[in-house]
Parts: sequence; structure tokens; C-alpha cells
Amino acid sequence: MSTASTRATVELIPDPELGGFTACVPDIPAYGEGETEESAIEDMKEAIRAYIDAFGLDATLDRIRVAALKEINLDFNELAGG
Repeated sequence: MSTASTRATVELIPDPELGGFTACVPDIPAYGEGETEESAIEDMKEAIRAYIDAFGLDATLDRIRVAALKEINLDFNELAGG
């Protein structure tokens, strides 16, 4: 049995009203929720396991895009024309 490992970007979305976090890998429709970032990520891993069980490892890996992330400064007021 071969192993597949890849780096993936995890999006962590805080819930300012209820507290806690939602975690997801943007390319895979599997989400996790938790009181902390870590618990949301663990819950997301369980959702990804279920996704792999349903659709297979190859189909899951095929969804992951390799992208470069770059942080830049944006002046949203300027972009809005103000």
C-alpha cells in the first residue's frame, strides 16, 4: 500500500457571534468545526477521511490545486474609488 502526502492550505474561519472556528481545505468539500483552531482541524480531518471513503484517494488528491500564496497590502478604500 502506497502513501500519499501533500501539503494543503487550511482555511480557518472564526465565528465572531458564536465563537469557535470552521476549518476547510478550499479544494475539498469537507468541513470541520470546533471551539479552537486545533479542534476544528481535527474535525475537518475526520470529514476528509469520510470524503476519501466516499470518492477515493486519487479523486481527492486530484481536487487539490498546487498554488502559490503571497501576502500583499491592498488599499480597499482606493480600490473602492474613495
